[in-house]
Amino acid sequence: MAQFVTGERITGVSGLLETFVHERPVAVASSALGGRGGDERGPVTVDDAAAFLARLSGGGMGVFEATRFAWGRKNAIRLEVNGSRGSLAFDFEDMNLLHFYDATDDPRTAGFRRIVVTEPEHPYGGHWWPAGHGLGYEHAFTHQVVDLVEALTAGEQPTPSFADGLGVQRVLDAVERSAAAASVWTSVPGPATAATQS
Repeated sequence: MAQFVTGERITGVSGLLETFVHERPVAVASSALGGRGGDERGPVTVDDAAAFLARLSGGGMGVFEATRFAWGRKNAIRLEVNGSRGSLAFDFEDMNLLHFYDATDDPRTAGFRRIVVTEPEHPYGGHWWPAGHGLGYEHAFTHQVVDLVEALTAGEQPTPSFADGLGVQRVLDAVERSAAAASVWTSVPGPATAATQS
């Protein structure tokens, strides 16, 4: 999401991964998104927490964290972008709001603006409910399908693209390699060229 929003590529990382709980009950039943564990315990093969520092292609830096051990958080996919002209902040748990700070505002009255992005003028907002009625998790999937079909119909490359997805996987791979080597700085390979893809 950071790469997509900023238009910059993550070029290097220093990562740290941790598993806090090394054994968990082995699942004996599952349904929908849940399950039930039995008495048998098995090794945990996934990370409970990940953190990494990153360098962006434009010279900026990023700090990323993901964990399943953040009590009170449900799906806090948060992004904050700070620059010389201001800041933007977004939290998926409050997905109809964008927080914007304009660094050119009068310092005596400056502060974050809370922008409710449900007006018809906002992308996607005009295709749903009357102004002020929030969009939900399910609407995002409808928007993705519409964007994909419209791009394909126009003969254009969808965004995000499969190449964008590959770029994300390259970042994750670099984080894992860095963490396995005591958090050593690790470069992220650049976009694949036509010659390297064949």
